[in-house]
Amino acid sequence: MAATPLTDAELDRALGELPGWRVEDGKLTAAFKVDRGAVPGLYATVAAAEDEANHHAVVTILYGTVTFGLNTHDAGDAITALDTAMAARLTAIATEHGATPAA
Repeated sequence: MAATPLTDAELDRALGELPGWRVEDGKLTAAFKVDRGAVPGLYATVAAAEDEANHHAVVTILYGTVTFGLNTHDAGDAITALDTAMAARLTAIATEHGATPAA
């Protein structure tokens, strides 16, 4: 069964529960600052969580900033509940590794 895109109201509600996340270029995105030495461990934990959920983010690492982008290909690249759930998990992982939301 394909995932269903969130309505505008559902997305607004989800964003209210995901501090630091926003919609940019059709993706749910957030950036986190982290000590560069913590990046490999953070990414390894993210990769394991993505594989477990079978839902993967676009991850960009530039110096001490890790940026995530999420949308659901099976829903026409729309944002779905799969994305908001993964965003919450990525936030928890980032926090566990000492990351803080980037400005």
